[in-house]
Amino acid sequence: MQASKKKNLSEYDENSVPLSNGVKIGIVVSEWNNNVTGALLDGALCTLKKYGVSESDIIIKHVPGSFELTFGVAQMVKKDVDAVIAIGCVIRGDTPHFDYICQGTTYGLAHLNATQNVPVIYGLITTNDMQQALDRCGGCMGNKGDECAVTALKMVHEFCS
Repeated sequence: MQASKKKNLSEYDENSVPLSNGVKIGIVVSEWNNNVTGALLDGALCTLKKYGVSESDIIIKHVPGSFELTFGVAQMVKKDVDAVIAIGCVIRGDTPHFDYICQGTTYGLAHLNATQNVPVIYGLITTNDMQQALDRCGGCMGNKGDECAVTALKMVHEFCS
């Protein structure tokens, strides 16, 4: 059975998430599939605020598509932020375009995560169809944006404090 079929993405131990007053978070969001990425952004914002990150400590920038997330994040890490969340959604189509975009974006974000002094949180969802994407942005699988926000806060407190 697939791992995601067993786990709601929004389930986590609330006691394990540190209160994060004063933490500054950058979020780079793809406009492509914005019905999905907008819901992922909303989930991340709700969770960040829940754990004490003030709205004034959140910088949001938009890029046209998921492939542009790498450039957007590379620029965001230059700002005064403690972590950056990259949010995007790529849905498989009939051509290999899906594979190229997913692979290039994943490698780019992983490279930034390994080479910068700011944690880069991977919030690119890659699905076979729109329903799977909707299930992961507030549907029956929870909201991957919540998970990204929790990950960002944990990384900041573990490695950047």
